[in-house]
Amino acid sequence: MFNAMPRRLAVAACALLLAACAATPQQPQARLGLKLAPAALGTSLSVQQHLKVERNGRTDDLDVALQVEPEAVDVVGLAFGQRVLSLHYDGKELASWRHVMLPSQVRAEDVLEDIQLTLWPADAVAAALPAGWRVAEQGRVRTLYLDGAPVMQVTYSDAQRWSGTVVLENLRYHYKLTIQFAANAD
Repeated sequence: MFNAMPRRLAVAACALLLAACAATPQQPQARLGLKLAPAALGTSLSVQQHLKVERNGRTDDLDVALQVEPEAVDVVGLAFGQRVLSLHYDGKELASWRHVMLPSQVRAEDVLEDIQLTLWPADAVAAALPAGWRVAEQGRVRTLYLDGAPVMQVTYSDAQRWSGTVVLENLRYHYKLTIQFAANAD
């Protein structure tokens, strides 16, 4: 019984972290349903990230391994060294696994969408946006708009989107995600 306690705490912590990223109850046009081709990133990428999510005065952490090849995107999320989420997207189908303790609001589709909105080139994102949405970049700041109102702002510390620190502020769901990259692209 005592050996299971750290595992339960790890899963509970991860559940809170991912719930902080998850959208509140779905609203019309709340999510894009964006699924860009892995090749649209324009490079192969293999990075480790440390994520910090801040929402409602609470801060949670998660480690993530992200690999992008022209044919697939793979993500593994770890909390306290235990796998709690994984996804594989081949440009057509999204397969995912999640720990049973994760809340149902944590959806692989949303994780993939945030990754692509943050890392894929703005022109690739813009070409895939439905009516009413647009993306704009000014310097190291990317803003996503819905019907002219900003819904997400991403700030990059480095000209390369997958190094240094990236701060994503979701203005719609009121959370801040800080991504610290631990490795560079291949």
